[in-house]
Amino acid sequence: MKEHKTTYHLSKFAEVVFVSRPGQELYVKKIRNGTVIDHISAGHALDVLKILNIDGHEGDIVSIAMNVASKHQNKKDIVKVEGRELKPGEVDKIALIAPGATINIIREFEVTEKNRVKLPETIGGIVRCANPSCVSNAGEPVSPRFKVEKEDPLKLRCFYCARIMEKQDVLKQF
Repeated sequence: MKEHKTTYHLSKFAEVVFVSRPGQELYVKKIRNGTVIDHISAGHALDVLKILNIDGHEGDIVSIAMNVASKHQNKKDIVKVEGRELKPGEVDKIALIAPGATINIIREFEVTEKNRVKLPETIGGIVRCANPSCVSNAGEPVSPRFKVEKEDPLKLRCFYCARIMEKQDVLKQF
């Protein structure tokens, strides 16, 4: 049976190693306390870690499952972070790149809260406009604001300069 191994270096302190063998499954144990981010679009688990600034320095146990079979999606990713409950601002950032994600708060091995992320019609203060000439980047006392044109694939329109930003523009900022 051929084994496939892929390594991703998140920082000099953390790396993720994926090992798969045909016909075998790997199960990740339940977490006592923390957050499970489920229904992440396939291939975006590492982007979620980047947005949450998880690079291995924190010492929390982090489990990642990528390209897992799903009933509702063809494939999905899952991220489990032990010992950390997400703050509302972090959930808003996740909504930008994983609009179908579900945030599960775990306490003593039980799901105590379950919420689907939701992008509002307008967002502000999360990302800045990609247009360097935009008034929101010119030192003026205005905060970046965007209208959500489309959730998936992501399209944001700047209120000030009308620049369209997509998922890759957002990910460059984290």
